[in-house]
Order: sequence, then structure tokens, then C-alpha cells
Amino acid sequence: MSTSQLPDPKDRPARLTVGVVGAGRVGPALAASLQLAGHRPVAVSGVSDASRRRAAQLLPDVPLVPPAEVLERADLVLLTVPDDTLPGLVEGLAETGAVRPGQLLVHTSGRYGAKVLDPALRAGALPLALHPAMTFTGTPVDVQRLAGCSFGVTAPVELRLAAEALVIEMGGEPEWVAEEMRPLYHAALALGANHLVTLVAQSMELLRAAGVEAPDRMLGPLLGAALDNALRSGDAALTGPVARGDAGTVAAHVAELRRHAPQTVAGYLAMARATADRALAHGLLKPELAEDLLGVLADGREGTRGAEGEAR
Repeated sequence: MSTSQLPDPKDRPARLTVGVVGAGRVGPALAASLQLAGHRPVAVSGVSDASRRRAAQLLPDVPLVPPAEVLERADLVLLTVPDDTLPGLVEGLAETGAVRPGQLLVHTSGRYGAKVLDPALRAGALPLALHPAMTFTGTPVDVQRLAGCSFGVTAPVELRLAAEALVIEMGGEPEWVAEEMRPLYHAALALGANHLVTLVAQSMELLRAAGVEAPDRMLGPLLGAALDNALRSGDAALTGPVARGDAGTVAAHVAELRRHAPQTVAGYLAMARATADRALAHGLLKPELAEDLLGVLADGREGTRGAEGEAR
């Protein structure tokens, strides 16, 4: 769906009062985005100093109140708490009578679909799972990043249009995810985004150790091109010594990493083996070169275990 076809916010009916339970990095940004669409944030809950600062920056003049009072004031409530906290929070709010019939209850967990909201559904709430596939900083830039951001949407069929409409109002693009597919969907995003940060941070540390003064400037164009190529071409974008079958180069990498950054060896070997498997399956890695390469990776794995054993 294109956001370019949306009418002006003031021309759209059914503006909602919005509340946020959990002023982490996500909730205030989503509420601020909904405010731009014409909805009205009326309450937010947050305990830590950091959450209070985020709320004050992104939702100025919106009062900080306990979670139950957020539900009392708002037509649309964003439950933006950690995944492991969500089920207990929903049960507690339902048991205490905080949930009102007809209230839109939206969680932003990637792991869960709509069923985690079943206690609130039994109390008459309208359950929606809207997960933004975006990394958040807790600053106003997050609101801008929601433009064009995909949201994993799960909701009862009769609420699907409402869920998609809210996503579009926040500038996002709705992507329907079946209830039973939510854990796999979330694992895929974590594999790509969370592990990317770890890999980039490790790469910058190694470049600094190699004497590079500006590793971020060196990596920026390279990683940008690699990401663009991967999104466009998938496995066909694989390059480097593993995809070429340069076993000697990979052996040298492992030796240097073991000498200078032993904590990175296990990750390098795991990613190299995964890369080799994919390159071989897609015809990029020649079978006659794969044997030596996989031998190096197997030897490296055994050497890592031995080093860990000696350390203990």
C-alpha cells in the first residue's frame, strides 16, 4: 500500500486518544508518529530515568502515569515492553479490570502474534500485533525512519484493515505474518539486523588493531555496497576468499584472529562455513576447491576448542 494516497490527517475521521505502556525506544516513537497522523497521545508510563527522558523528548506535555491509568485514558494503547514481560503484563491488566471493551490494544513484539493478547480479548479489547522491522535509538530520528518501514502485522481477520490502516498512518508498510510464523519471522530479523551490528563492531575493532584510523569511513562504502548487492541478488552477491575457495587465505585469517582477537574465531568460522555451504550450493564455489577450504574450517574449529580447553 502506498502512503502517498493518504488524505490529510485533519480530513480523516475517528481520531483516537493514544497511550503508551513502556516508554522504551519504540513506544514514544510510534505514539509521536500517530500524533503526526492526527491522533492524540494522552498518557505514557515509564519507570527509569531514561524512559522518562525519552517520553519528555518525543511526547512533551504528555503526563507520566501508572499503566492502569494509561488504559483508563486511551482508546488505543501501545504495549511496548520487552518480549518476556508482555504475557504477564497482559494477564495482569486483564485481571485487574484495566482493559475496557472496544479498546484497541497493540503490542510491538516481533516474537508474538495476537494470541498473547487473549486475556485482554476476553475482557473485550481489540488485539493487534504491529511489529516495526526497524532498529530504534530512542530519539526523534526514529519517527523519520518509520517512513517506508515494514511492519509485521498479525490480527484477527475482522481487525486486519484497522491494523493495516494504523501502520499506514505511521508511514509504514504492512506485511501480514501468520500467527504461527511469528517466531520464525522474528528469528529472521534478529539474524540479519542484530548479528549485523555484532559483525560490524568486530570488524571495526580488528581494523583499529591493524592500524586503520577511520574504520567506519573504510567500512561504510564497502558494507553499503555489500548490503545493496545482497538485497538485489541474494547469494549471487557472495564474494571474498570463502566464495572463491582460497583456503590458504582463510587459514591465514584464522591464524591472525587467533593471535590478535581469539574471541572472534568462533564467529568467523561459523559464518565462513555457512558462506561456503551457500556458495557451493549456488555454484559459486568450485567443488574441487571446497574440500581444502572445508578442511581448513574444520581444523580451525578443532583448534578453537583446544584453545578454550587450555584456557579453562
